[in-house]
Amino acid sequence: MGRKTIRLYFVNKVTIRPQWSLTREGSGTLMPRLIELLRLVQQHGSLARACESSGLSYRHAWQMVREGHELFGAPLLRMSPGRNSTLAPLGEKLVWADHRIAARLTPLFESIASELEAEIAQAMQEPPAVLRLHASHGFAIEILQQQLAADGMQLEWKYCTAIEAVSAMSSWQCDVAGVHVPHGEFEAAGVEHYRPWLRPGEQMLIDVSTRRQGLMLQRGNPLRIQGVSDLARMDVRFVSRDPGSGTRLLLDQLLQQSGVDPAGPVGYAPWERTHAAVAAYVASGMADAGFGVETAARRFELDFIPLATEQYFLLCDEAFFDTPAMLQLMAVLSSEEFRAAANQLPGYDARHAGEVHRLEDAFPSLLL
Repeated sequence: MGRKTIRLYFVNKVTIRPQWSLTREGSGTLMPRLIELLRLVQQHGSLARACESSGLSYRHAWQMVREGHELFGAPLLRMSPGRNSTLAPLGEKLVWADHRIAARLTPLFESIASELEAEIAQAMQEPPAVLRLHASHGFAIEILQQQLAADGMQLEWKYCTAIEAVSAMSSWQCDVAGVHVPHGEFEAAGVEHYRPWLRPGEQMLIDVSTRRQGLMLQRGNPLRIQGVSDLARMDVRFVSRDPGSGTRLLLDQLLQQSGVDPAGPVGYAPWERTHAAVAAYVASGMADAGFGVETAARRFELDFIPLATEQYFLLCDEAFFDTPAMLQLMAVLSSEEFRAAANQLPGYDARHAGEVHRLEDAFPSLLL
């Protein structure tokens, strides 16, 4: 009897992290290690506790801070009795720059890493990913991706706008697409946004969670912003989401409802590609207000005014629904572990995660 050959496949994990440094011509370079130390001081309120967290000796850390001071001729920290520390203005600017870079680039780098993993697997003649998921960036989707990976799924995933996701699914570039639709009076416009790529009778919708969207404001709301109509004020600096995103569409509808032209000055405001990047932009003092999900606002300790609730779905073809990959995804999405983790996100409600609807049953207007 012949011996059976078993070939084992090991997943190649690609990690790409944003890292930056600052060079002062003729003087030297502020290295990423010092920027990380300053970030930990902001988090812990003490250079000593930052050293404990990073594993640096206090003496070495203080030497790094002094070198930074000498490099720029301005302090990075303010020391107070008891070795408590606060960031000096320059140190604070550097730390918030680091927050913005991470919030802006991490989702992009994670998508690129997933693409590279798939290319490496193909070059090594390993089995392709069993599930290709494209979705707009969201915190519940982050949890789902992490739990699918922990469950052993070979996953190829990409963060993009919801329109890009459904377009990719219609051209067979992915198996599952993430979409989000507002509740209430803006639902019809939200569904119409996706209509060119939707096929009633052939596609299914799977609940992920609801989430609250609204205004992210500087802590204490010093400009007394009450709603989206205030975004048209001359004294309000605003940062938006990217054109074409579902969040930007929702904002435009809210602006129109309030009598503000979305194509006017508000529409030309700076924009970011993720909710976290919007929140970091506001928290760093570069804007007074932004628009996005509550979780991002709370993580950056911003005030938040809820304005709308929307449902986040996964869309897939009915023919793909009974595949082993989809059954595994459904098991993770319906699990108490996923629901508990998603429900801990401020503004999220995942009690119906994993429930399935036919597209035409969820949105009968598609049949008209």
